[in-house]
Amino acid sequence: MYPELFRIGDFPVTSYGVWLAAGMLVALFAASRLAERDGLPRERIYDLGLWTLLGGLLGSKILLFFVEDNVQLFTLDFLRSGGVYYGGLIGGFLAVAILIRWYKLPFWKVADAFAPAVALGQAFGRQGCFAAGCCWGKPTTNWWGVHFTEKGHEYTGVPIANNVHLHPTQLIESFTMLAVFALLVWLHRRKKFDGQVLIAYGIIYAIFRFLIEFIRDDPRGELFGLTAMTGLSTSQIVSLVVAAASIAFFVFRYRQRTEKDL
Repeated sequence: MYPELFRIGDFPVTSYGVWLAAGMLVALFAASRLAERDGLPRERIYDLGLWTLLGGLLGSKILLFFVEDNVQLFTLDFLRSGGVYYGGLIGGFLAVAILIRWYKLPFWKVADAFAPAVALGQAFGRQGCFAAGCCWGKPTTNWWGVHFTEKGHEYTGVPIANNVHLHPTQLIESFTMLAVFALLVWLHRRKKFDGQVLIAYGIIYAIFRFLIEFIRDDPRGELFGLTAMTGLSTSQIVSLVVAAASIAFFVFRYRQRTEKDL
């Protein structure tokens, strides 16, 4: 709704950037606390978490090149854009997978600490999306419909003509992920095997993202022609892959635990 907070000279300080930065900080703090509960050193989690954030930022920008046309690399719009969330998730996951041996930490325990933190970071990030006006929903006449400002339209292209009101998909995801964070923290205390929290996050988010895409209306690009061929959005296609991978991980980890108990 208010994409720009103030300016320092000619440089705009955006509400999206502030929410994103706040989300990263609280996510790092949450991950360190959960990791400490599993007996992991907080200092190494902070270090690994910073690299994971960098991997996520890089991944979100890289996937943007695959799903969007005419991406301008050396522009302010490119720098301040959030990129593609699933690209960030994959980039962060790969950063952990690559660096975990360097930090001599158990992968599944670390992943279980990071998963709730990711959900919490998303809750903050989507508030930033709402403030900026990006990731908007389809038009609606229901009472919860939101009309965005002209400034938001200038920044993101969110529709405002004819006093149109849109589904607040950003807020729906923000509050949903806050609930998912609480659920995953609860599960972290009661998990039956390492990796269970990460797997739960993967399945829950994939299902949620697949469903909310039906009421989103912002351009989300094309992925290797699959979007046009299937009628599904890019994020829905990736959600199916994430759900399948999460289920495969669950079977793998559950069998490992069963064999260990025998």
